[in-house]
Amino acid sequence: MGIISWIILGLLAGGIAKVLLPGRDPGGLIGTTLIGIAGAFIGGWLSAKFLDRPIQDEFFDLATWGSAIGGSLVLLIAYRLMFGNSRN
Repeated sequence: MGIISWIILGLLAGGIAKVLLPGRDPGGLIGTTLIGIAGAFIGGWLSAKFLDRPIQDEFFDLATWGSAIGGSLVLLIAYRLMFGNSRN
């Protein structure tokens, strides 16, 4: 997958992570979007490096999506812990 595909995957993974962790984030929509993109990159890298799961060339690979969403969730939780809990 190219860089554009990872950015698109990150945007979608960030949206899914936001749905799974509802509430207002300190950074708003832009912060959540950037966290989704970073989470996709980090999740993909961790999956390839430590789980011996190489990054697939296909956009619709379930393991790639799982690692991207997982990375986004971890970063979103860490972001909320560092910069304040969600303000409901």
